[in-house]
Amino acid sequence: MSVFKSAEEAIKYFEGDKYAVLSGMKLEDLKEDYARSSVVLTEDHKNANGGIMGGAIFTLADLAFAALANNIHKPTVAQQVSIYYLTQPKGDKLSAEAEIIRNGKTTCVLQIRVKDDKGTQIALFTGTGYKL
Repeated sequence: MSVFKSAEEAIKYFEGDKYAVLSGMKLEDLKEDYARSSVVLTEDHKNANGGIMGGAIFTLADLAFAALANNIHKPTVAQQVSIYYLTQPKGDKLSAEAEIIRNGKTTCVLQIRVKDDKGTQIALFTGTGYKL
């Protein structure tokens, strides 16, 4: 059962994630077992070498994680996360899609795949949420 009554309610709620919002990230969709966030890449997302900053990719994945984890049980906080950066994005937009791997009594495990708008998988994020 979902905590949020609709994707629109969740989108409004996660506008409160100021760091993600100020970084241009948006929650696009939320279902009972799925969340998607996205960002249009700009010069502000680049690191000193001209690539997309790892923290920007992480933040996008973390937003999808937070939305889905808190749709399972609110509040849920990240207990442990890991991210594998696979390649640099070639496109102009990134999306992160979260799915449930395990939903237990006190924790949940989610996997988030980050892709660019050309379909290339950029990163793989796995997180354990602790249900407060």
